[in-house]
Amino acid sequence: MSGNDTDFSGAPFRPCPLAAPSLNVDRRADGSIILTSKDPLKAYDRQIGEWVRRWASNRPDKVFLAERDASGDWRRVSYAETRRMCDALSQALLDKGLGPERPLMILSENSVNFGLLALAAMQVGIPVAPISPSYSLASQDHSILKPIFELLKPGLIYVEDGAKFEKPLNAINDGSFEVAVSRNPPAGFKASGFDELAAATPTAAVDTAFESVKGSDTAKYLFTSGSTGTPKGVINTHEMLCSNQQASLQALQFLKDYPPTFVEWLPWNHTAAGNMIFNAVLFNGGSYYLDAGKPVPGLFDQTLENLRDIAPTIYFNVPAGFGQLLPHLEQDKAFREHFFQNLNFTWYAGAALTQDLWDRYERVAYQATGQRMVMTSGFGTTESSPTLTFAHWPESGVGNIGIPVPGCEVKLAPVGDKMEIRAKGVFMSPGYYKEPELTAESHDEEGFYCFGDSMILIDPDDPEKGMLFDGRISENFKLSSGTWVSVGTLRTDAIAAAAPAIQDMVICAPDEQYLAVLAWPDLSGCRRLSGLGAEASVAELIGDEKVRAHIAQSLSAHNETAGGSSRRVKRVLLMEEPAQIDAKEITDKGYINQRATRERRADLVAELYADPPSDRVIEID
Repeated sequence: MSGNDTDFSGAPFRPCPLAAPSLNVDRRADGSIILTSKDPLKAYDRQIGEWVRRWASNRPDKVFLAERDASGDWRRVSYAETRRMCDALSQALLDKGLGPERPLMILSENSVNFGLLALAAMQVGIPVAPISPSYSLASQDHSILKPIFELLKPGLIYVEDGAKFEKPLNAINDGSFEVAVSRNPPAGFKASGFDELAAATPTAAVDTAFESVKGSDTAKYLFTSGSTGTPKGVINTHEMLCSNQQASLQALQFLKDYPPTFVEWLPWNHTAAGNMIFNAVLFNGGSYYLDAGKPVPGLFDQTLENLRDIAPTIYFNVPAGFGQLLPHLEQDKAFREHFFQNLNFTWYAGAALTQDLWDRYERVAYQATGQRMVMTSGFGTTESSPTLTFAHWPESGVGNIGIPVPGCEVKLAPVGDKMEIRAKGVFMSPGYYKEPELTAESHDEEGFYCFGDSMILIDPDDPEKGMLFDGRISENFKLSSGTWVSVGTLRTDAIAAAAPAIQDMVICAPDEQYLAVLAWPDLSGCRRLSGLGAEASVAELIGDEKVRAHIAQSLSAHNETAGGSSRRVKRVLLMEEPAQIDAKEITDKGYINQRATRERRADLVAELYADPPSDRVIEID
């Protein structure tokens, strides 16, 4: 590609009003640090249904939700249509006796009908529990779905396609619930069609229920992707979700004047898309185009088709998504100019975005616009609604997760040689559904929720410069020599050393004599190193001798200055299969779950440590 040596460091940023970083800092005698925003949280709405009614009145014809239909055309639903359908659906759900003790459970993938039904339930005080489709479709024994069902005892379960979900529905069928479907009602169940529910005539009962919803009432139960055991049901109240959007708006001030348009694929059963993105669109009167693609081979073409059709104003993705997108932006001038024509903000999840991807993205943005693009990340979990911190200023730098948004207190607490991030505030969850002991155990003596993640201040003397993610405290392990391995620090350093060949990695393994790595390739970087074209398969790229030699040489150079055994990498195995969200390999914060990945890919870990190693293993000096 031409223009790689273009100097755009002095170019202006595309106009995008953002709050300046501003913190109160309290350093305690025990070594802990309390961080709060100097900007007080402003008034926020009582419940999220108010957003639907606001925009149905103020922007009735604007598209709220859109998805491709069977013909490939966009099915678009305006805010006025959303209000009308939500009120009708609310009436139908109330008629079926749903309420706080009889919630709505959703098993399907994202869809317009999913979104409308969820909003209809929440606006009249009916909690919604969106469940990962993999618990239904990828499981043979439904060992995770069954205890979730027993915990919730839903009054109604929605599935888009009844035939597709007939087996999991039968696995939990105790005669206590009804089913709602968009098509193909499952045999043996009392089932209502979505269109039938949406045809109900709203009565005064809808407005009465709407007005009775309090901020402390439960809007959702979101189930965390824990590495072991049954996922925990995190209570998400209306106050949490409403205050979190107000806090985000105070940081990302441009949203007030630039209603967002997203083209988005992440699942709504995860807090990143289900709360952060969905609610950002609805709160700010924007548009949400559902993307049935994913950043994996075979599905990313759908994402490209959607992005070639709809130009987003905010682009959000995980690092693997940027890795898939960048070659197309670099090679296709028309697509590049279309993609950036309305874009004013870029948002990435997790700390694994490499400097190489960051630099290449800035370069193509400059080529398309003559300006630099604000890129940011943040930190949050299901328990924090999710946004807790944002790096909401230009030139924050790769990996910076920012500073606390208004409305919360963040504590950095010493735990060994790490600083654990903890928080309390209006948008923190009151706890786990029907698990008071687990709720109590997850908080410290001052009521701060303990995330289990460690952070590093970029500048200890100036916390307003932000923080870097420093790994899960529980991820650290000992080698057989008894030496502790700081997984988060090593992972970041090794990815940077091997750039642009490696996207992310898992550090292996507890109780072994030396460190080895399971790594995901950066496909676009590997293509550049190998000289292979876009038609080259993942297997061809990771087997290329130039790619393997680059990894061996760069990590050998890392080892020369790394120090002891807890910092030196001796072997690498590149993997074809991407990390799987629904297999718990990616947390709800967008980070790789090291332990879960090692357990799921135990055969690859064994291959790393086999003696002699297989031909796939790269040995490092």
